[in-house]
Amino acid sequence: MLNWISRFSIFSFLEQPPAITAEGQPLIIAGAGAAHSLHCEAGEALLALEQFRQQHKDWCFGHLSYDCKAETADSPTLKSDDPTGFADLAFFVPQILLHVFPDRVEIGCLDGEPAAIAEAILGTSPALLRPTLNAVVEARLGREEYIAIVEKLREHIRRGDCYEINFCLEYWASVPGMDPLPVYALLSELSPNPFSALYRWEHSWLLCASPERFLRKEGLRLISEPMKGTSPRDRTDAIRDQQLKTGLAQSAKDRAENIMVVDLVRNDLSRCCLPGTVVVEELCEVYSFPQVHQMISRISGELPEHTPATEAIRACFPMGSMTGAPKKRVLELIEQYEPGRRGIFSGALGYFTPEGDFDFNVVIRSLLYNAHTGHLRFLVGSGITFASEAEKEFEECEWKAEAIKKVISYT
Repeated sequence: MLNWISRFSIFSFLEQPPAITAEGQPLIIAGAGAAHSLHCEAGEALLALEQFRQQHKDWCFGHLSYDCKAETADSPTLKSDDPTGFADLAFFVPQILLHVFPDRVEIGCLDGEPAAIAEAILGTSPALLRPTLNAVVEARLGREEYIAIVEKLREHIRRGDCYEINFCLEYWASVPGMDPLPVYALLSELSPNPFSALYRWEHSWLLCASPERFLRKEGLRLISEPMKGTSPRDRTDAIRDQQLKTGLAQSAKDRAENIMVVDLVRNDLSRCCLPGTVVVEELCEVYSFPQVHQMISRISGELPEHTPATEAIRACFPMGSMTGAPKKRVLELIEQYEPGRRGIFSGALGYFTPEGDFDFNVVIRSLLYNAHTGHLRFLVGSGITFASEAEKEFEECEWKAEAIKKVISYT
């Protein structure tokens, strides 16, 4: 299917988490080809998106970049454009819609016959080749520069400017002529995660192995699942691996970090949900992924009837797990101290249904690639609190980047 879908200049291939698929929903939702599209910069992008949705009332796939904070949080981005070329906001109504279940594939199309599309998919399904990149990866900041900035951020926290801030480290490489498909296949093999995705908008590609949901709307119910708190795994020693998991669950620093974000998300949801409906369904639960253990919470609320779907997104974007608290001030500090523009990283990728429901991930653990220039980049971050040790925060970034570095250095 990936070989077939990649012929389209715009497509979105979204893997669905087990918690959804257990309820009989598809394993994969994909949209291919753009019957209608919206491509714009921050300013009135969410208004344009709502108008686009109301005009077409169909399935709609796409992304919001982190830089949409300019209109959701009055926090403009002052740095140069994202070198991988993604717009601040882009969505499309697909020509072809695919729902992949364990026992069947359902195909919807605006033109043509589903049977002919199924035949075309089956006719273009050879095994994906292994990538042979062996690229040289460069860090935007060295260890000492990173540590110096973290110490400055701790000083901001000491002065009371903020309580927690997510600070990101960027890597890049020049990889002209890279084929994104086998790279995504290898990334998914090394780091299978519940919100993985392969997304293309012309020359710009997102290869995503995200474990985190940003926001889901089911009828009037709004659900957020922030992730904060990380420890490495030991896949060679089960006892040691369990000790690492238990240590994360009992970590006062990580629990404090997670609870701060939960409070921020509760506040965000309260801006759009009915009074008294915002509840914490799950607090600081530890889940295991192939590379790391992660601490996750779940918060939900009920929207008033007739609330535009984009207004719920506006109230909560950008997500607290990738910013910190208080959100307005940390957005300013991120702009001040991170040397590059985040772009689609720590934005959101997902879809709207014709009924106005939606599901979006958090764009992390991802490779961003411009096929025209060959520029490849990825970012990783950690939550900085006053209790943070700069060296350990740098190590956390390295854990998170491990699967991506393995893909980039694969020979």
